[in-house]
Amino acid sequence: MKLTLQSFDLELREPFRITHGVRTHQPTLIAALSDGDHEGYGEATATSYYGLTIDGMRQTLESLRPVIESTPLDTPDQYWAAMEPHLRDHPFELCALDVAAHDLWGRRQGRALYQLWGLDPAEGPLTNYTIGMGPVDEMIAKIKARPWPLYKIKLGGPHDLDIVRALREVTDAPFRVDANTGWTAGQTISYAPVLKEMDVEFIEQPLKPDDWTGMAEVFRHCALPLIADESCQREEDVDRCHSFFHGVNIKLMKCGGLTPARRMIARARELGMQVMTGCMTESTVGISAIAQIRPLLDYVDMDGPLLLKEDIATGVCIDQGKVYYPDKTGTGVVLNLPS
Repeated sequence: MKLTLQSFDLELREPFRITHGVRTHQPTLIAALSDGDHEGYGEATATSYYGLTIDGMRQTLESLRPVIESTPLDTPDQYWAAMEPHLRDHPFELCALDVAAHDLWGRRQGRALYQLWGLDPAEGPLTNYTIGMGPVDEMIAKIKARPWPLYKIKLGGPHDLDIVRALREVTDAPFRVDANTGWTAGQTISYAPVLKEMDVEFIEQPLKPDDWTGMAEVFRHCALPLIADESCQREEDVDRCHSFFHGVNIKLMKCGGLTPARRMIARARELGMQVMTGCMTESTVGISAIAQIRPLLDYVDMDGPLLLKEDIATGVCIDQGKVYYPDKTGTGVVLNLPS
């Protein structure tokens, strides 16, 4: 097996703001695994909030090149189990390898991953379109420029209710709000009934991930469902979030790929929790991987390519929240390399 690494600096259509900062570009690392006949692709985005850089991720994978290239790939689960001890503290890099392994395995089998898992894409939910934080007139302009059946609104500032009221004036589409750890327990409890009246479906990660006391209070009194994001990163976090959140947002890069994500979904279902998968502003490489498990989800946020000025791949396509799958094997990705 041969490992190839390529990095890209993906320019965003517009500056993207959340409570953790603002960015105009998304650096990303594409990992490819080839067996000589087929090649599979995975992705890891560099995120300053998690202390990740392209150089750091590349160095991590390069240091493991002998192990990565000498380990046989019989099944993706087996390959993940062999890589995980080396990358336990590097879930983004592990995710890139795991998704590449899944893509390669699917291509070998001659079928799309969702087909190999017996899933029906027609059963998957619509994906929302994300409106980043900013001046309210800027947020309104983004909604007007991108009419969509479902929006995620990034909040976490001092005038959040006023923002949602203003946005509600320009669209009837349902909202989801993501506070990105920017609220207190008291704010969340007081905001929830007002947000519910404005057709908000749920609140994502209102408090800091270590504020379990606050989340217990919010869970008891909140008028809207609560979805964990920063509080749910690894497999063991699903159990921890039970009785503090109504559902979990499972991000492939945070948990280490499709292999643990599928187990996390199964465990959440056992606990009676709702399940969402979100993205990290990936290109179509990463989003096409998310699409393979979309039929298992209640909610999905896979608008990453829509936020990019230019994509680096083709694969699944998104239009008006609907997800369209290519007639291709694996994750269906074709990498578009600069000439």
